[in-house]
Amino acid sequence: MPLLPAGTVGAVAAGHPAVVEAAARLLIDGGNAYDAVVAAGFAAALAEPCLSSLAGGGFLLAAPDAAPARVFDFFVDTPGRGRPTDGAPPELTPVTLHFGGATQVFHVGLASVAVPGCLAGYLAVHRRLGRAPLAEVVAPAIELAREGVVLGPDQASVVRLLRPIFALGTRARAAFVPEDRPFADDDRVGNPALGSFLEAVATGEVTGFDHPDVATGIVEEMAVEGGLLTVEDLRSYRVIEREPLRVTGVGARTEATLITNPPPSFGGSLIGRGLQELGRDGPAGPVGSGPRLHQVATVLDQVTGWHRDPAAPPRSSRGTTHCSVVDAEGNLASMTTSNGSGSGRTLGATGALANNIMGETDLHPGGFHLAPPGQRVGSMMAPSVLRRRGAADVALGSGGSERIRSALIQTVTHLVDGGLDLSATVEATRLHVVDGVVQLEPGADRAAVAHLAARWEVNEWSVTDLYFGGVNAVTADGDHAADHRRGGRSTLVSIPGTT
Repeated sequence: MPLLPAGTVGAVAAGHPAVVEAAARLLIDGGNAYDAVVAAGFAAALAEPCLSSLAGGGFLLAAPDAAPARVFDFFVDTPGRGRPTDGAPPELTPVTLHFGGATQVFHVGLASVAVPGCLAGYLAVHRRLGRAPLAEVVAPAIELAREGVVLGPDQASVVRLLRPIFALGTRARAAFVPEDRPFADDDRVGNPALGSFLEAVATGEVTGFDHPDVATGIVEEMAVEGGLLTVEDLRSYRVIEREPLRVTGVGARTEATLITNPPPSFGGSLIGRGLQELGRDGPAGPVGSGPRLHQVATVLDQVTGWHRDPAAPPRSSRGTTHCSVVDAEGNLASMTTSNGSGSGRTLGATGALANNIMGETDLHPGGFHLAPPGQRVGSMMAPSVLRRRGAADVALGSGGSERIRSALIQTVTHLVDGGLDLSATVEATRLHVVDGVVQLEPGADRAAVAHLAARWEVNEWSVTDLYFGGVNAVTADGDHAADHRRGGRSTLVSIPGTT
């Protein structure tokens, strides 16, 4: 049943103002939450180009007001269907990125590209659940591609980080690598090639990367430069509808259920188990207190142990963003998408930045390109809906790779048992545990830090960083919160002319 304030048509939380505006525009024009979230996905390919792309992959949890919740799995597949299996292994291009005082090697180039899923997923969700014309849904992204968009300091900082990767591809280099200076916070980026491709999608002329003219160009370039994508990969890709995972017992003080991403992805399962552990004992103290930080760290360390399964499939991903939407009818949409760290290349002449999910070392600990073609890659992404007795439902999710589970476990437990409202929950100091070391955001109470440090090795960060996730959330009654860690924005969408 509708719960929004009078004069409003929905609420949106996403990773960039232009993405929020795209979703809000659809709600104002009469679209529903699924039109709005798909419009946001298309827009994110322009406004969050390091985190999302039509050539990436993702998941949407749809929780309609009057129908059962469903998960749309449009994550990437391993490539190589129809290719000979006795050839030399593909050559990946190593690139060293510098994260403050640390460095990490990424493997990119066309051989790192997995079978894309986002475009197919957006179109499938629109067909199944949308009601606005497709041309209206795609229009905001086309305008961004034609007119350009200022990425702003948060997205621009990621562009600067990924500069060595963008420098590898002619088309990407022209957009993101100025010759005489670093990429600036106020640089405006357009993508005419992607704009033309989106126009063909909006009219129905092109219905996917498997369109003969589009696929031919992609595959020819792949064949010349060592990529594995084939026409059969593009034609065989399927969006999968799944029954969501329902996790009960996530709160000690409040009866609550988390609806989230099911297997074969494992993010939702790990988050659910962590929440049940916290819910069984109840909070050891107020949010941010030493005993509570220690309790959360203990559970997060356990979750990491559960995750270490050498038989697990390839998993992803790093460059990730999330959008949550509610509409006036009470429909909730929670969507997380990713492009890895990007391959530095585009898919043929489409202008869509290609993922590098087949080239990330920590996703393929046994070696690259060992999984058979056509396998759905596993993921930590966990778009979710939280249902609490006596309170409005919450659509939420996060970017942040391995930190997604930590960010969402803490967000949900603060909402359910911590007594915090949505904004305070998203802003609360977070921690993450890696190899027994607590990575702790700045801002924690000094006595609480001392309590934690007596029991753990603690690395206290001096600045808040996107490392700790990017939770964007809305409630069915119109509350909304976006994560400053990744430059998120949120809004209650009002009907023009109302106050």
